[in-house]
Amino acid sequence: MHRSPVTGPDRMPAEGDVSRSYPVGAHRLSVAGGSRVGQRYSANFDVLHVDPVLPFVAVADGMGEGRGSTAAGGTTMETMVAGVRVAAPQIGPDQLRAAMAQAQSRVRAAGAELGELTGCTFTGLVVVPPAGGADDAGRVPAPGEGLPEAAYPGGSGAADQVLRVRRTAPVARTAPGSAPAGPAPGSAPAGTAPGSAPAGTGGTGELTGWIVQIGDSRAYRLRDGLLELLTVDHTAAWLGAVYGWYPADSPAAAAARYQLTRYVGHPAMPEPDLLNVSLRPGDVYCLCTDGVAEQLDYQRLSGRLGAAGNLLETVRGVLADTLVAGGRDNATIAVLRVEP
Repeated sequence: MHRSPVTGPDRMPAEGDVSRSYPVGAHRLSVAGGSRVGQRYSANFDVLHVDPVLPFVAVADGMGEGRGSTAAGGTTMETMVAGVRVAAPQIGPDQLRAAMAQAQSRVRAAGAELGELTGCTFTGLVVVPPAGGADDAGRVPAPGEGLPEAAYPGGSGAADQVLRVRRTAPVARTAPGSAPAGPAPGSAPAGTAPGSAPAGTGGTGELTGWIVQIGDSRAYRLRDGLLELLTVDHTAAWLGAVYGWYPADSPAAAAARYQLTRYVGHPAMPEPDLLNVSLRPGDVYCLCTDGVAEQLDYQRLSGRLGAAGNLLETVRGVLADTLVAGGRDNATIAVLRVEP
């Protein structure tokens, strides 16, 4: 399909950006997110979710530039949001895995109906309140009851603030026929991370969260000045880097960057990686699509995330940097900071 370049400034108004604050136990979590379509393409298939009630953020990134991308991103986000809300507040790996399995089935069904590539990546972070916490009325929600607003004091009953924007990829990403559907080397198993504690405990009484990820949208954590990549890109390029299949700067490596080994809509319906993480005062968690990760170097992203002040301005600064870098792809980001 012909891709028409976009001239002029950012096509996504700043008013579409979202910020929220969540009291959880003795902690306060600040969250902000936003998306930009970029300077080159006229469409955007990214999806951003900043939940109006739960401390739950997620990004999805469609594959290709057709109706399949729109269907995959929207269906996956809606399914995962519904699964998280039903299981909250004490959500764990079983519920997240089940929600992703349902998303896989729905996206596959949509693809069969559309008759075209239908898939997306997904990365989400949901924070779990301290184990055994009761709501404001002193009542612990019953299993399967879903999320009462009081489970997260200060939560709003407002309608969803889900930002959906279409995405046109610079290169249509397809899964190579020989690409494995299983986990990439070094990735977390499809379950809990080794040595991880049960949901909500953190092993040391810390606030904890679950990262659920499939594809090449990423999750980073900035702690004590060190920015770490917590997730693994499910791409042939990542495998090639691990096994030395080709030089990192070779044309083969560049092409492999867009060959996903796992994604929502994959024929083998692979499971996501699940990672249990602690949240400490001062921590900054960043979820982003490859339009951010591919265009900002480590130092620039680390500097932006470590800056003090308004988190929404941090998000807008990152997104502005992607445009300065060329705006070669859509860029979507969600940032969560644990306030001291």
